[in-house]
Amino acid sequence: QVQLVESGGGLVQAGGSLRLSCAASGSIFRVNAMNWYRQAPGKQRELVATITDDTNTKLADSVKGRFTISRDNAKNTVYLQMNSLKPEDTAIYLCNAAIIARNLRRGDYWGQGTQVTVSS
Repeated sequence: QVQLVESGGGLVQAGGSLRLSCAASGSIFRVNAMNWYRQAPGKQRELVATITDDTNTKLADSVKGRFTISRDNAKNTVYLQMNSLKPEDTAIYLCNAAIIARNLRRGDYWGQGTQVTVSS
């Protein structure tokens, strides 16, 4: 059994910062790419940031220069540092990861999501 658990969301004023964490746990052999998505009311789910197992990163244009994605492979954890937050960043943020379990089955896993609300 593999699961992803996010933490770190909350309410912040515009211009503020938050740091999201997502920890993978369970019967894990290897964690490959890890991603952060977000889903705002009435909008399509958006890929915000990606980090590969060898720490290559990619950010959506809407967050470049403000957000940073990083990971700690020893802890199977991915982070999203969000600075200079804007009201339009308000969304549920979801963690996603490509994981090989100890039985060598590959799977695509999702966390439960964490709410980020930015007030103007």
